[in-house]
Amino acid sequence: MLLAIFGFLHLGFIDILDILMVAFIIYIIFHWIKGSAAMNIFLALLLLFVVRVIVAALNMKMMSALMGALLDVGLLALIIIFQPEIRHFLIRLGSSYGITGKTDNFLGKLLGVKKDQMGSESVKEITEACRSMSEQKTGALIVIPHKTPLDSIAETGDRIDANVNKRLIMNLFFKNSPLHDGAVIISDDRIVAARCTLPMTSRTDIPANFGMRHKAAIGISEESDADVIVVSEQTGEIVFVKDGKVTDINNINELKLLLGNALEKDIKYCPGRDQTDNDKKIP
Repeated sequence: MLLAIFGFLHLGFIDILDILMVAFIIYIIFHWIKGSAAMNIFLALLLLFVVRVIVAALNMKMMSALMGALLDVGLLALIIIFQPEIRHFLIRLGSSYGITGKTDNFLGKLLGVKKDQMGSESVKEITEACRSMSEQKTGALIVIPHKTPLDSIAETGDRIDANVNKRLIMNLFFKNSPLHDGAVIISDDRIVAARCTLPMTSRTDIPANFGMRHKAAIGISEESDADVIVVSEQTGEIVFVKDGKVTDINNINELKLLLGNALEKDIKYCPGRDQTDNDKKIP
């Protein structure tokens, strides 16, 4: 009887597949917006949709028309409200399965799309600079993009276009330097730009000890596939951010390993543990 109300007079394979696909889509949406302010709005729209299905099955014409009008307007509101999540999903989809995710194919070569990679010498220079800045408690925010281009982010700062060098990185983040505020973008063995503005995360579950650098690092990692390194100005702590996940670095070799793994094509990034405890001094 219950199945008949929802239109399933005969529950066949296609019906089961239909239910599973809808359930999977709802699960994916919940996963995207978990912990965000959009969760309550999505639940309300989901409830309205269920009500519309019920009134349509019961042939309640006026209620069905009213719920249809509400959901038609709600669809436009849904796109506006979930714009950051939709944008994030499309970026991820394009990075994973599009031409930027397959750099060896013909179309990628034709359009000049390539994956930015760094050599081991650049990794060494970055990690050594982070070690020194940690010891001196110099705040730093370093972004290393991969398949997702960050040209629009680089345009918000000052172009540098220099070789990756420990002393240069330290000078850029020196507190009296005019370029120390904002992020430094390093791509393809070059320091691309400094004093760049990053998008802030909208998450509400950020630890209280995280400052603006940490929130900006999480924000850019949510919108791209970039690796982000943050050095705390207050404590000297170093953290590594990837896909919105924060890993605290207890030893500089951990940072080298994370960067080395992330920059290898065939090695999958291992996120380590999330940052939940207090800041720690880097040895």
